Amino acid sequence: MGVLDRPVDVLLNKLFRPKIQKRFGGRMKALVSGGAPLNPEIGVFFHSIGLTLLQGYGQTEAGPVISCNRPSVGLKMDTVGPPLMNTEVRIADDGEILVRGELVMKGYWRNKAETERVLVPDPADPEAAPWLHTGDIGHIDDKGRIVITDRKKDLIVNDKGDNVSPQRVEGMLTLQPEILQAMVYGDKRPHLVGLLVPDPEWMAEWAEAEGLPKDLKLLREHEKFRAAMRAAVDRVNGQLSVIEKVRKFDFADEAFTIENEQMTPSMKIRRHILKQVYEDKIAALYRG
Repeated sequence: MGVLDRPVDVLLNKLFRPKIQKRFGGRMKALVSGGAPLNPEIGVFFHSIGLTLLQGYGQTEAGPVISCNRPSVGLKMDTVGPPLMNTEVRIADDGEILVRGELVMKGYWRNKAETERVLVPDPADPEAAPWLHTGDIGHIDDKGRIVITDRKKDLIVNDKGDNVSPQRVEGMLTLQPEILQAMVYGDKRPHLVGLLVPDPEWMAEWAEAEGLPKDLKLLREHEKFRAAMRAAVDRVNGQLSVIEKVRKFDFADEAFTIENEQMTPSMKIRRHILKQVYEDKIAALYRG
């Protein structure tokens, strides 16, 4: 917190935060978020109004909690905190998060092949318990907190063999006020392209200000609207490496939802479904 922020923080502590905390019973210390990634901006917002969110991470195969943010370690909303006590975590050469400890399962019921796939002995110590291969990609920061960046199976490998985390790029795109949802693609391709769902509130306000119809089917063909969306993408590209930049984009026909089977119940996009639905649009982005 900067020096200029301290007076505001003191004011919030006296006038605002006690009222919010009282609505939650007055004794709440923290809320735990799990099941799906927590948008860091949402975590910071709740923390700023006096409701601390602690993001956790785990899997059914691991008891099910592997790590959780704790104030004593220092809250950082883009991490899932350090591992729990007696839980070992390391990062494999390909970036996969590996877990070992008493919390890890003994195996899947009557499924030896799948058990051997995810529970792999340590070559350096074959007598030790095997490592659980979580399927998640990430790293450990300088405070020992786990940072998850992607699912291993979701990694994009471009035509030069570079690995790109699509969820990182998509997350940055959806932090822009213009963009509600995004899906990027680029497997075995020279660069990334994107499918965007404009934020409906932003789109309505923009269209009204420009005197244009509030209809995506009409707006997406309008050069000025595409330029506004291009500006949002370019803001993100300015923070990305060369291989992560989204070179071209098009608009999805509708929002990604559970009902149209383009999102999972835990609000993750179904990448393989979107590739099928928008196969022609994706192909056209590489032809143009």
